[in-house]
Amino acid sequence: MNTVIEQRPDRLPMSIACQALRLNRSSVYARRHRTNNPPSKRSRKATVQPRALSEQECAHVIETLHRDAYRDQPPAEVYHRLLEEDKYVCSISTMHRLLRKQGENGERRRQRPAQHHAIPRLLAYAPNEVWSWDITKLPLNRRGIYLSLYVVLDLFSRYAVAWMISKKENSALSKQLMSEAIARYRITPGQLTVHQDRGSPMTAHGYLENMMELDVTCSHSRPRVSNDNPFSESQFKTQKYQPDYPGRFDSISHARQWCEEYFQWYNFKHHHSGLSGFTPEQVFTGRSHEVAMQKQKTLDARFKQNPERFVRGRPSVKLPPEFVAINPVAIENTANDSMSDRVNFPTLTAAGYVSGK
Repeated sequence: MNTVIEQRPDRLPMSIACQALRLNRSSVYARRHRTNNPPSKRSRKATVQPRALSEQECAHVIETLHRDAYRDQPPAEVYHRLLEEDKYVCSISTMHRLLRKQGENGERRRQRPAQHHAIPRLLAYAPNEVWSWDITKLPLNRRGIYLSLYVVLDLFSRYAVAWMISKKENSALSKQLMSEAIARYRITPGQLTVHQDRGSPMTAHGYLENMMELDVTCSHSRPRVSNDNPFSESQFKTQKYQPDYPGRFDSISHARQWCEEYFQWYNFKHHHSGLSGFTPEQVFTGRSHEVAMQKQKTLDARFKQNPERFVRGRPSVKLPPEFVAINPVAIENTANDSMSDRVNFPTLTAAGYVSGK
């Protein structure tokens, strides 16, 4: 651009020169104008504004704001009070500016400090290492009446280890549910981590104290982050998108009957996409390897019979993932870290959950 401005011959039109160099003529003219008319070095702050308040007037405004009647009030409140008293010293924004210059413009009331919640990072290599649970609402035919469905999943296998329907949602039911589930699956102290959101049944002191007694580690989602508990949320979607889901239930007995049939199907007959087509029960009990061998035998027989139909070669059965994680850390960020550094299990001890029918 400087070449066009400084070295362009007078006989060469500016439009042709800019076209040859693929420059915008407006940009060239703007650059030439700035070159010929450099901006003044005088700062705007150093310029005396003719409408600005004098030093005496500024001092009067500060003195007014410091009076006992106004010292605990915001500028807007002071401004309107003065107007009611037939007084005007300056605008609200000017009051803020003068207070800011004095270092007195800011929140003086006690404020709750910003909360910083650690990202929950959970990893399961086997069943009964991590459970995830949540509560959803089941509407009744009567408008405004809902039932509470408690469901806990084993993170590794997605197996619904326990569920319960209640007319209430409180920590007492959570305590009972967790205690029964831990006893049913013979969870040893220190073995289990339970992940949940921050609903009142999950954060109540009685619930957490009970989980501490059971020596079960408790993990919580961050506030307003639904993705921190994705497996429970996904299970609820699977449930409520079933073709026979009634939408609204006649009674609590109707809801229990339907849920009993649903969880029987979900655990034993639902070929879960996240488990490579195996059912939660097959992965939870370890039968997935046996079933995989049977599937592979069937594929081998069909491949031997019609190999030309398998354009990518001999098919193989894909096994379930070796581990399941919530909020896994990207591999490139943890290449030099140990596994203990990559997995952040919260330290608060808490509990699991049970099935109640």
